[in-house]
Amino acid sequence: MNTTSALFYLFSAVLLVAAFMVITARNTVHAALYLVLAFFNASCIWMLLHAEFLAITLVLVYVGAVMVLFLFVVMMLDINTETMREGFWTHFPLAAFIGVLIAFEMALVMKGGFNLPSAKAMAPEVLAMGNTKALGVEIYTQYLYPLQVAAVLLLVAIIAAIALTLRKRKDSRSQNPAQQVRAKAADRVRLVKMPVTVEAPSTPKTPEGGQA
Repeated sequence: MNTTSALFYLFSAVLLVAAFMVITARNTVHAALYLVLAFFNASCIWMLLHAEFLAITLVLVYVGAVMVLFLFVVMMLDINTETMREGFWTHFPLAAFIGVLIAFEMALVMKGGFNLPSAKAMAPEVLAMGNTKALGVEIYTQYLYPLQVAAVLLLVAIIAAIALTLRKRKDSRSQNPAQQVRAKAADRVRLVKMPVTVEAPSTPKTPEGGQA
């Protein structure tokens, strides 16, 4: 076993432990920090696979932006996790079984990609342009259609998230032009006839020495 293989197994083990602690940690902030640790180890594995661009993108985007946003949201909302975790260990065996089943199905689907007889050698001009530029050329030439499909799916997810969370503000004031156009003078002013004087109601008389 060489140094690269030893580092791969080390980062993979830490990644699995951190991922398990994300779903089992009692504190929400601790779960977010374990997720940061998992992202860092995944980035290290990509570095071992010579995918430097993906590794630095994972650190900058997920650790530097998304996880910071998660931590801000968690600390600002002050969510009571005790009520949310009620019955966690009761449903854990079923959840673990489903997770293992999904992992097994993904392994069967991806197994064909690991049985290649020999890796295809990259062209010298591709090697000369660098890892990042080669990735960009592949994405925007050979994989342009899947990229556009993924972009459309992300756009649909953004629109759905906005539609589900959008609520009308009660403290904002606005005008409705449609109601203003449909307004009539009879709806704005109402003339009511009232008598000039109104007689005071008569009070009942009480007997002497009695109480009203």
